[in-house]
Amino acid sequence: MKILVTGGTGYIGSHTVVELQGAGYEVVIIDNLSNSNREVLDSIAKITGKYPLFEEIDLRNQKDTFRVINKHQDIEGVIHFAALKAVGESVDKPLEYYQNNLFSLINLLGSMRKNSIRNFVFSSSCTVYGQPDKLPVSEQAPLKKAESPYGNTKKISEDIIEDTVNTGIMKAISLRYFNPIGAHPSTLIGELPIGVPNNLVPYITQTAIGIRDFLKVFGNDYSTPDGTPIRDYIHVTDLAKAHVVAVNRLLKDQFKKDYEIFNLGTGKGYTVLEVIKSFEKVSGTKLNYTIVERRPGDIEKVWSDTIFANKELGWKAEKGIDDMMLSAWNWELALKKSKENK
Repeated sequence: MKILVTGGTGYIGSHTVVELQGAGYEVVIIDNLSNSNREVLDSIAKITGKYPLFEEIDLRNQKDTFRVINKHQDIEGVIHFAALKAVGESVDKPLEYYQNNLFSLINLLGSMRKNSIRNFVFSSSCTVYGQPDKLPVSEQAPLKKAESPYGNTKKISEDIIEDTVNTGIMKAISLRYFNPIGAHPSTLIGELPIGVPNNLVPYITQTAIGIRDFLKVFGNDYSTPDGTPIRDYIHVTDLAKAHVVAVNRLLKDQFKKDYEIFNLGTGKGYTVLEVIKSFEKVSGTKLNYTIVERRPGDIEKVWSDTIFANKELGWKAEKGIDDMMLSAWNWELALKKSKENK
């Protein structure tokens, strides 16, 4: 069966393509390469032994989106990753985030309807919960006002998907990620932000290897054990495997409702300083970091209640924080070696 993966050369997308191909699916990738590069396709092929099909288009272009999806008539399902995703940047550039993340989704769903593609998996986010009243946060928790335009685009996207499902033309699963980190054990794919990283872990590894002078820790006055924000970190390969489970659930008609929502996390929260300590332990490298003011859009603490996803999907995150940090460091070392050999 053929699965369309938007944003498939990106961080989470590329790891999911690897897992899909490993499970026997044929994959078509749509990506505009705004935060990734074509070399990822070579890396995927090295891991799996097969090149995914690739279409370089921008989903905001309705005509191109319709043309490409119409070209691949045998698509059985869609996994939608393609989106801008930096919380801090979204505060500074809200219109770009609303335009990119919502227009692309609407064009994609319209193309699916036109081509009678009924199975849809959406890359959502724990940011839809805002700062939860109760932790760990479950799928039944009320959605608070989003703390950032990025989080709001995910919330609005879920509403758009639910309304579309209610028309009877499709079935969908939204996967609310917590914080994906780490890299594939092959060190052939991993998180590779263009420019200065917005996420914690690539900033840690780039600082440790000398690309960045120091790491900024945004705030140490939160109501947490050490004053720094708490997040639920999940290894990207664990996350990728959950997408294969979700696709199988839709294609095999194993879903309980036409629109389902699942948290994807480990159920354990770590402070920023705990993540730094884990990195220092597994890498043997002392990190240069400094405390700065809080960053707009950041919430204080969040971690997941994973019971529903564990039970319903038969999926569970396997890797711990030290494994995650070591894989991220091995990826950074591999990147350095690759650059030196060029």
